[in-house]
Amino acid sequence: MPKEAEINFVVKLDDDNSPAEILWGASEADFEGLKPCESLMISMWDKVEKNTMSIDLWTKDLEVGEMSAHYYFTLMKMADTYQTATKNSELAEMIRTFAKEFAQKVEELANK
Repeated sequence: MPKEAEINFVVKLDDDNSPAEILWGASEADFEGLKPCESLMISMWDKVEKNTMSIDLWTKDLEVGEMSAHYYFTLMKMADTYQTATKNSELAEMIRTFAKEFAQKVEELANK
């Protein structure tokens, strides 16, 4: 029998309609209720439109260094997912190399 799982996001907005708080939960998570997060990036492939739809949100409390770390880890996870989905380790390694170069540049800029 098919099984369903849900992922839920609650975005609380401030007076300017900017995210003040982001909460998430999932039916298959190892915790109950909702957990806070400071940033989320959701990317969905639309097969009919042959295009990616995305939702990118972050709170005002998110620091630049935290956003940089979020991007680095997202790029590394994308490389892993790409390799798993396509079995193309060469292109996955290109993504990992870029992520490492990105992290180095972030570090250089932080030290200026």
